[in-house]
Amino acid sequence: MDIKPIKFENGKLIILNQALLPHKTDYVECKNVDDVAEAIRSMKIRGAPAIGIVAAYSLALSKKPEKDAQLLLSTRPTAVDLRNAVKFVLEEIKNGRDAFSAAERWRNAIDDKCKRIAENGVALIRDGARILTHCNTGSLATGVSYGTALGIIKMGWEKKKRIFVFVDETRPRFQGALTSWELRLLGIPHDVIVDSAAGYFMKNKEVDIVIVGADRIAANGDFANKIGTYPLAVLAKENDVPFYVAAPSSTFDFDIERGEEIRVEERDEEEVVLPIYPKGTRARNPAFDITPNKYVDGYITEFGIHKSIKEVEIAWKSTSV
Repeated sequence: MDIKPIKFENGKLIILNQALLPHKTDYVECKNVDDVAEAIRSMKIRGAPAIGIVAAYSLALSKKPEKDAQLLLSTRPTAVDLRNAVKFVLEEIKNGRDAFSAAERWRNAIDDKCKRIAENGVALIRDGARILTHCNTGSLATGVSYGTALGIIKMGWEKKKRIFVFVDETRPRFQGALTSWELRLLGIPHDVIVDSAAGYFMKNKEVDIVIVGADRIAANGDFANKIGTYPLAVLAKENDVPFYVAAPSSTFDFDIERGEEIRVEERDEEEVVLPIYPKGTRARNPAFDITPNKYVDGYITEFGIHKSIKEVEIAWKSTSV
């Protein structure tokens, strides 16, 4: 299986419309930065690394990259991959390099990082492991051949490890349906569970490890991820289930000290208020929550498995992308 959610062909940026998955596979052409910004906001493209890649390519379509960069940065304020990708391409342009070549370089770097994350993280997956994951962290979310948390699961399966996955449905956008779709394509056995059932399965000793992705990780290790991650971490701690975060170095934000500094995006209440609710029902809809570092057993990056965020910062600063 080779999912290609992002294509740049003949000067055209083409994305797989994730808003229609898993029932319909349809690609959308983004002709300019405005189209890309709309695609990010409407979650046709989602997942922090994938958003960063699309933003990088969109600057190759731009005649005013500095101005258009501000539009891109306004679309999803929580994920830092977006900022890092845009910053990288702008710096390459200032140094006289081609924007498309810069975007290609960024994408190739993410591809390499995610594969190395999988290679490092697979050591945590024992034969027969029962893994719980949240949101979607596969190729759809990264835009490359391996995901982050789901990339580790994929690598374990490729190494012939017997694996079973509990997939949180991840309300309100039901990203678990995308994870289930990817797992079905890979042939990996799994069950979808409602988010509130995770504690039940942990308490009953049916979960061996929890692995999630991240949208932004602060310098102290606090991290933002899809809403519902924080209670998972607390439940894992309470039930002695190891809890790991898988993310490339581009997801770390060493400019902020702690999670309280991360801006959490709130989305439209219509995502929460389904037709089952009475007309006029109001809702709050934070897209992410912040998990304190004390609940994390380790961070899986392209550099290895870390307990110390300082290790990641030192390694990250020694690389150019």
